[in-house]
Amino acid sequence: MKQEYNKQKPVEKGGKRIGKSLPAKATGFGKRKSAGPKSESGEQRFSTTDKKRVYRKPKTVGLKNIPKKSNPTGEMRLNRFIANAGVCSRREADTYISAGMVSVNGTVVTELGVKVLPTDEVRFDGTRLNPEKKVYLLLNKPKDFVTTTDDPHADKIVMDLVKDACTERIYPVGRLDRNTTGLLLFTNDGDLSKRLTHPSHTMKKVYQVSLDKPVTMDHLQQIADGIELEDGHIAADAISYISNEEKDEVGIEIHTGRNRIVRRIFEHFGYRVKKLDRVLFAGLTKKNLPRGKYRFLTEKEIQYLKMQ
Repeated sequence: MKQEYNKQKPVEKGGKRIGKSLPAKATGFGKRKSAGPKSESGEQRFSTTDKKRVYRKPKTVGLKNIPKKSNPTGEMRLNRFIANAGVCSRREADTYISAGMVSVNGTVVTELGVKVLPTDEVRFDGTRLNPEKKVYLLLNKPKDFVTTTDDPHADKIVMDLVKDACTERIYPVGRLDRNTTGLLLFTNDGDLSKRLTHPSHTMKKVYQVSLDKPVTMDHLQQIADGIELEDGHIAADAISYISNEEKDEVGIEIHTGRNRIVRRIFEHFGYRVKKLDRVLFAGLTKKNLPRGKYRFLTEKEIQYLKMQ
């Protein structure tokens, strides 16, 4: 309820004040002794003899409500261009620019604050840079999704699960079969993608395999020693039972990227793979990542991948 005040002059009684006077904060000004003449607009001016004047700033529109100016040309500062390319931070980019390590359209630039366009040719230490910000995303792929960027014949593709993750155009690194679940990396970093998928790169991958019947110890040993398939020799880096009681659950570590390689290894011995789940990829795990969800990699994880 709004507080009511006794605006009448307080009455002195026995040396004590009776009643209430209007608080200074209710008016926005402090107690004033005298008032000066009115201005031409009719507003009351207060004398410079006032001892308790309170200045209140006028209300302003919040910054969040002010529309930002758009930049239709995509122009940006050179240090931001370099940082978006994944070379270094903006502050470090300024150091490299001052050192003469950056050129724009064939001309070395040493002045800070220079702005460039996405279409400009920016080179760092002789290597041309891509201005698009690098994105690294990890998905826990569900079953029945096809690993492709576009397939008019597929009802579900993995891109449907990450379409709202970022504005940059990302793509999956490697493949997982339609019926295979688990970790799938997405990025727009072409150099990293090539390194992770190149046959000479020993990228560690671990799968959990559920089979239609128990696997014999002899078959596990043969898989570890190496077997011959139609496309050449293959050996697991490591393989073991997941449970001592049930022998139809197996964990297998492998680094090759050959098509359907895990399924073909067990089919070679007459087993049918009921479930196949990739639980580790290049040091990345599914911890705290539910099926069908994704997350962005941390800076530490990104640096680890680039060191592989």
